[in-house]
Amino acid sequence: MTTQTRVAILVGSLRADSLNRRIAEALRDRAPEGVVVDIVDGLAEVPFYNEELDGETVPAPAAALRSAVASADRVLAVTPEYNGTMPAVLNNAIDWLSRPYGAGAIVGKPFAAIGATPTPYGGKWSHDDARRSAKIAGAVVLEHVVVSQPAVDGDLLADAEAVERLVGALSALVEHDTEADAEGTAA
Repeated sequence: MTTQTRVAILVGSLRADSLNRRIAEALRDRAPEGVVVDIVDGLAEVPFYNEELDGETVPAPAAALRSAVASADRVLAVTPEYNGTMPAVLNNAIDWLSRPYGAGAIVGKPFAAIGATPTPYGGKWSHDDARRSAKIAGAVVLEHVVVSQPAVDGDLLADAEAVERLVGALSALVEHDTEADAEGTAA
């Protein structure tokens, strides 16, 4: 019996035809054998994190986000950069996933951040901030899985080398040894 690896993708752009949404869809369509990629939809409906909302009855969109990530084996943020950092929608998703403290849906999950943005840096600061926030939230951040793609002329997804780098990042996330993580925390 083969085991499937489930990857939840959080897209940092809300625009339906954004480049990062299209990257997420391309990764879903090109996922390696045995990998199921779920793009977590509905981030626009998740209210800004407020501890007063996070009681016995959690807003349905936040509960759906938590459920999607809890059922995944890995988490991948595919995001642009807004004003030198990650978009608020991604930050908010990580906030909801970090609770309850120490037991949130993202805790212990291998996490990486990649994407593209029309700047010379390709979203590097956004990806750094997403990794830092996810690490504080309890994720196992893969610092070596990095694809910060600067703007290119034409369609990025028509560039075979760029697509190869993006799929390579997904593969590296999937291939991460979670047993080594568990041994490291048990020591």
